[in-house]
Amino acid sequence: MRSLRKTRRIQIVAIAAVLLAGSSALVGYAMRDGIAFFRSPSQVAEAPPAAAEVFRIGGLVEDGTLVRGRGTQVVFNVTDGGASIPVTYEGVLPDLFGEGEGMVGTGRYVDGTFVAHEILARHDETYMPVEVIEALKEQGVYQPAEG
Repeated sequence: MRSLRKTRRIQIVAIAAVLLAGSSALVGYAMRDGIAFFRSPSQVAEAPPAAAEVFRIGGLVEDGTLVRGRGTQVVFNVTDGGASIPVTYEGVLPDLFGEGEGMVGTGRYVDGTFVAHEILARHDETYMPVEVIEALKEQGVYQPAEG
């Protein structure tokens, strides 16, 4: 009788361990594309990521580089004061997007150009993403908004 109880406990613990490992593997597999690390333009210029890697880049839209193409195509450079990375985007830009304004884009770095599939801009006159502020401070070009 004693060994039967012990055997059942071991079986239950083993099944629970297998289920826990399986569910952890499924969660990890589901999240593999949902994680996008932030990089500044200087970091991208120093160590370009692989073309297959999805990441976020942020900085200021460089003055004089914003070119609107046919339809919803937009080309511009993003800078943190230390490096400038060309960006292409196909889609509708946020209302407050413009030259000299902060932005964060999500996409891939392909052949020397960041191909964005999502562009975020500040939502009011004073907000700027924390990652962009930190990248600009590292380069010594951050100027807090007056207000």
